[in-house]
Amino acid sequence: MSPLRLIVVVAGVAALFGAPSALACGVDGYSYAGVGATSHAYGIGASVTPVTGFNVSNGHVAGWVGVGGPGEGPGGSDEWIQAGLSGFAGVAGTSIYYEVTRAGATPAYHQVATSVPLGKPIRVAVLEMHNRPNWWRVWVNGAPASDPLQLPGSHGRWSPIATAESWDGNSGGTCNGFLYRFERISVARAPGGGWSLLRASAPITSSSTRLRQRTTASFYAAEGDAAFRTLASLSW
Repeated sequence: MSPLRLIVVVAGVAALFGAPSALACGVDGYSYAGVGATSHAYGIGASVTPVTGFNVSNGHVAGWVGVGGPGEGPGGSDEWIQAGLSGFAGVAGTSIYYEVTRAGATPAYHQVATSVPLGKPIRVAVLEMHNRPNWWRVWVNGAPASDPLQLPGSHGRWSPIATAESWDGNSGGTCNGFLYRFERISVARAPGGGWSLLRASAPITSSSTRLRQRTTASFYAAEGDAAFRTLASLSW
């Protein structure tokens, strides 16, 4: 991935959840730690585990996989789909969710399940459907978790992303804490499947986060002192 394309990816993920673009906690309150695929694909999946060290003071944290982004839809409109785990300030526990944004519409957040235990891996994926160009579906632990979702102009155009994310809830720079493990990151080489491990990617990082990669298909993503201490004690 060229440096210019990486900048586009980082700026793009900042707008998911319907937010203004930002690159770090304290700069509009956004921070990231993850990877972006260097080529187009028809879906992405990963096993995402909420580890320890969570501290959501304001806003939200999330660990997700997805495709699309701001300006990626028809006529330069915003269009994307993502699925993963989320946590919000004032709400106990971790939830499974997906979010979809269609051209001209506001992002729509859908909660799939709640109370995901710490240390439990959840397999999440977004995948274009076989023989249905521009139609996508969310999968959780190998089962469909959404209806078919039409995203016009998406066929064969998007490069997948797997990342952790934090937003400070417009609190003026307060950083949240998160620690996620991403494993077996896979991309779909054809609509409906053709899965293979992610082999080429570029890092997505912020000044307040740490990204520890084991392979191109697995990494830890952390933010906050408690998460950093836990991360230092972990081995694969």
